[in-house]
Amino acid sequence: MTQVLRDTMKLTVIGMFLTVLASDCRAEKLRGKVVDAQSGAVLPCRMYVQSADGTWLFAKSLGEDGSAIKYSVERSAKSVEKHVTLSADPFEVDVPAGNATITVELGKEYQPLTKEVTVGSEPVEVVLPLSRWIDMPARGWYSGDTHVHRKLEEMPNVMLAEDLHVTLPLTYWVREAYQPASRGKLAGDVRPELIQVAPNRVIWPVNTEYELFNLRGKPHTQGAVFVINQRRGLELATPPVLPVAREAHGSGALLDLDKHSWNWSPMIVPIMRVDLFELANNHVWRTEFAFKNWTLDLLPKSWEIETDAGGYTEWGWIDWGFKNYYAFLNCGFRMRPTGGTAGGVHPVPVGFGRVYVQVPGEFSYDKWIKGLDAGHSFVTTGPMLMVQFNGQSAGTVFKDAKEVSITGTAESRVPLDRIEVIVNGDVVRTIQPANTPTKTGGFSSPLSETLPLKNSSWVAVRCFDQPLGKRFRYAHTAPAHYEIDGPVRPKRREVAHFIERITHEISRNKGVLAAEELEEYQQALDIYKKLEATARD
Repeated sequence: MTQVLRDTMKLTVIGMFLTVLASDCRAEKLRGKVVDAQSGAVLPCRMYVQSADGTWLFAKSLGEDGSAIKYSVERSAKSVEKHVTLSADPFEVDVPAGNATITVELGKEYQPLTKEVTVGSEPVEVVLPLSRWIDMPARGWYSGDTHVHRKLEEMPNVMLAEDLHVTLPLTYWVREAYQPASRGKLAGDVRPELIQVAPNRVIWPVNTEYELFNLRGKPHTQGAVFVINQRRGLELATPPVLPVAREAHGSGALLDLDKHSWNWSPMIVPIMRVDLFELANNHVWRTEFAFKNWTLDLLPKSWEIETDAGGYTEWGWIDWGFKNYYAFLNCGFRMRPTGGTAGGVHPVPVGFGRVYVQVPGEFSYDKWIKGLDAGHSFVTTGPMLMVQFNGQSAGTVFKDAKEVSITGTAESRVPLDRIEVIVNGDVVRTIQPANTPTKTGGFSSPLSETLPLKNSSWVAVRCFDQPLGKRFRYAHTAPAHYEIDGPVRPKRREVAHFIERITHEISRNKGVLAAEELEEYQQALDIYKKLEATARD
């Protein structure tokens, strides 16, 4: 046998081997559509596809004008968000031969669906029906996310796939102290004009985040605050913060506190008169909680916040947020709750934590933002909580009413674990949910509770799904306020915590901030010291 013949045979064998190998690894077509189980209409959705070996796969849209936007963010091996948001069109995804798992979700009001499929040598067609377990717009409630970092051009696709009615993407993002807000512009032509995505689905595009990590080129964290619903762009830089607050409020914008544990949060709440508090914030994810040590050094030791060997638990983080919110309310700062995800930065879908606002009559953005500011709302990562206080919406201020009547319903996709009534930060009543199955596949728990009030109080309701391991899904109403004998009195440990925080910040910022900038911290300290004189044990 000649050398040429031997070489030819070797190449033939290698070619046959590569052909078999390619056949074994060839991706096959998985096609399908997501439909409404009742009407058969094709739906948008968020879609996860994972092959048997754990590889994440990403579908594409087959619609002529369709879209499938890939999202892939990972914070740890267990804190992973890899999906596409898919328009209401058929889809296609390349899948290796074998088994694959598809999960589709559409906001909070549809039952999620997970299906395992087997792909062979021929294309596979699937129809994935989603069932609505509750229809919140039919009851006058419309959802929104006030902390979004997705590109403006992606938002129409994302909003429909997440079943959101209002988003306020942060199109200006300031990361440096003393940097004018206009220099943080992230998008092109951004005008203070409503963007209509679909009926009852809108984007307000002019919103700014001040998130200060650096000062004069050196690391020196201050914190974050959002200016949303701007009617004109901002030129102002921070610090100081008060001019930004005056400009924002003077133009009808709202100030939104990103997280309670930023360095400057206890200062900006009284100085800026912050409007909104993210009671579902951007560290609460669909995937596993990861930021166990973020600002752990600021955790108040006397507040009984749950921790473990790695830092605070997911419940510890949520509970710390709740208790900080309650402490601010007890100090007289009547912030209204909201929900924001920072979708676009963290491993979390836009709208995973969201706010529902009650809108009377026909939906409009103006009525929605007015309702958000009034506190006619609840936040949720899962359940729905539609509650009235003395026959009025959450957020109502009552004069001289010495009794609170709570009526309404808590509804959920899975059974609830408990419902709690909160008065001035204390759980005063725990209710065992009825969890009556509904015709649409959810669970309903009616509320009818009456409590006497001796002193001025704020009252709210919260509920929790039955926990899956150590994961928590919750809903929390805005508070109603009952004015009886003057201001609500803060707890001594709450004021002590704020005084400790502000005192530390004054020390940390000396020689760094200018005198007039440091004065804002001193003014906040004076406010808390006056409140200390009225504190209760």
